Amino acid sequence: MNASGLVVSHAREGGFERGMRSFFEYRDLGINAATQGQVVAHVIRAVPGTEHVSTLHCHKVEFQFVFVLQGWVEFEYEGYGPVRLERGSSVYQPPGIHHREIAHSDDLEMLEIVMPAQFETEMVPAASA
Repeated sequence: MNASGLVVSHAREGGFERGMRSFFEYRDLGINAATQGQVVAHVIRAVPGTEHVSTLHCHKVEFQFVFVLQGWVEFEYEGYGPVRLERGSSVYQPPGIHHREIAHSDDLEMLEIVMPAQFETEMVPAASA
């Protein structure tokens, strides 16, 4: 980053790290630091061979956007049911929407942009699901 706040991220420079979900790895794109925590952008990819377990939850965010770069992922959204996203598909997840991941391909890669960069995730009790 230079004094103007410009951030350039190259795939060859940044590695993936395990994060919030054990079946995904995340590559930070430097937006969190550049915006002083206002926005986070990262590439998420599947970890082949890991067990995938996702329970109904919601995020306390102002904005959440996902764009599938490769592979596919299927989410379930409260009031909408299952939604399958494939390469080139995107979804804007409204703040607080209850959702969970149902399944994904081993080659899944997706871009996620969230505001703010640090946010809480709440599990939804089974009775409200």
